[in-house]
Amino acid sequence: MTLMTPVPSVSNSITVRLELPARVTAVSEITGAVERTGGMVTAVDITESGQQRLRADLTIATFGSEHADECVAAMREVHGVEIGKVSDRTFLVHLGGKLSVESKLPIRNRDDLSLVYTPGVAKICQAIVENPDDARRLTIKRNTVAVVTDGTAVLGLGDIGPLAAMPVMEGKAALFKRFGDIDAFPICLDTTDADQIVAIVKAISPGFAGINLEDISAPRCFYIERRLREELDIPVFHDDQHGTAIVALAALRNALRVVGKNIKDVRIVLSGAGAAGTAILRLLIKAGAVHLVVADINGVLHPERADLVDSADETLTWIAQNTNPDGVTGSLKEALAGSDVFIGVSAGNILTGDDIATMATDAIVFAMANPVPEVDPAEASRHATVVATGRSDFANQINNVLVFPGVFRGLIDSGTEQVTDDMLLAAAVALSDVVHEDERNPTYIIPSVFNPRTTKAVAAAVEAEARAEGGGHTAPERPPIT
Repeated sequence: MTLMTPVPSVSNSITVRLELPARVTAVSEITGAVERTGGMVTAVDITESGQQRLRADLTIATFGSEHADECVAAMREVHGVEIGKVSDRTFLVHLGGKLSVESKLPIRNRDDLSLVYTPGVAKICQAIVENPDDARRLTIKRNTVAVVTDGTAVLGLGDIGPLAAMPVMEGKAALFKRFGDIDAFPICLDTTDADQIVAIVKAISPGFAGINLEDISAPRCFYIERRLREELDIPVFHDDQHGTAIVALAALRNALRVVGKNIKDVRIVLSGAGAAGTAILRLLIKAGAVHLVVADINGVLHPERADLVDSADETLTWIAQNTNPDGVTGSLKEALAGSDVFIGVSAGNILTGDDIATMATDAIVFAMANPVPEVDPAEASRHATVVATGRSDFANQINNVLVFPGVFRGLIDSGTEQVTDDMLLAAAVALSDVVHEDERNPTYIIPSVFNPRTTKAVAAAVEAEARAEGGGHTAPERPPIT
């Protein structure tokens, strides 16, 4: 089976402080030593200089901890070089966490204190007692989201617990602020009991305008989201399900435009029946897909599969009964033969380029498992017209950050209490249409999150759909997204 070749990246970069002789070739000798190991020097900063010696900081992109050690060892072999502190840049970024809380108002004297706190604040409390909706106008509830996890399904790391999940939730909150101007708080719960999670989220919900569920394992995530949507008066969104589904559908709409096929006609094989796979499936059906085949670790799902007859797993049973109209059976690889689209949200390296070669002409491959895709994208590209992954070091990255800031911006600004499938579909259509016809090609089917139109388009579409559905109330005015 072909394995992906490691690629140096900024997420595996290090900064090395060193001293070196003040000879003309010293820097080139060091960079050459690094490059021979496969590393990439991205910056050389001279921090101190003397007649005989220089002190410098070298930033080096590597492809992992072991490779970083090899790069440092190679530099030690350069005559006259002394290695000092070696710092992992990712750890440096996370020192002390990525978030802080700051007051929007100065507190300089007694007058400020009396306005911000007692006695003036009592008037605000009383106003909210008389009209609870004023909390959205007079408190942080107007623009806050709780990012809630129990740490049971974090990235590709699995069940690592709430404490180790905190860096991801902090990162999520930072992205909410950067791309949606939303104040988000990481909430990591030390319980995996679904009913307890529901009770805790309900108890803290008065302080928030929305709830973003994150990295909670299936099937508990379905139950938790369903309960919270039924029992809260603010929108609840499980990003691992619906964010992934929105981006996948948006990318597929443009990929199909590139190859000139219609979603109603193509055969789509979906690998993975967990939270993301199920949500993608439901949104594909909503978008008009018909010829859908879903496979899990035991092969293609269909009503006659032995483990699904009289199964207590409601999700798998529903999938088996609502997909596969053409009666496909067997393994994932067998189902792939002749199909137009492959969407993977399962496990890395389960397919080869030869498997992709069995697909139809102008095939589309979305290998979205992270950090290792279901198939090496370079191998897939030899046989498929459009290839996308969840990685940032290949073209067409399918990433939830394209969606959740805009979705919540639209939900909050509309004042809706619900998240509906029509809102999710509207978000996907808007995201795909950010890529104009004259921009679209096999390597550009999804916009960059840094495209200034991306969040605005998604937010506007969700808000418009929410208002069209007549839910919620008038949200307080806020500055536009910049």
